[in-house]
Amino acid sequence: MSRPRKHSLTLGGHRTSVSLEDAFWAGFKALAAARGLGINELAREIDTARGQETGLATAIRLEVLAFYRDRACVTPARTDASQAAASSLREG
Repeated sequence: MSRPRKHSLTLGGHRTSVSLEDAFWAGFKALAAARGLGINELAREIDTARGQETGLATAIRLEVLAFYRDRACVTPARTDASQAAASSLREG
């Protein structure tokens, strides 16, 4: 497991950075590509939607998690155990 690393972003014309683990950064870039956005555009959307109590890095991690969770929930061939796990994720 990797330690968080700083990654630079531009939000509203201002440079900022977020500390994310390599897996979350890769997931963030995959999410941006899937939505047809650049990483700065996606970061701006996430930043605008997050609450004051949620940090940007946390909000990005939650978006990446939701992206992969949603992709897992539409996979056609799942076992009973994976269907139960997907249900509990949606409910919790």
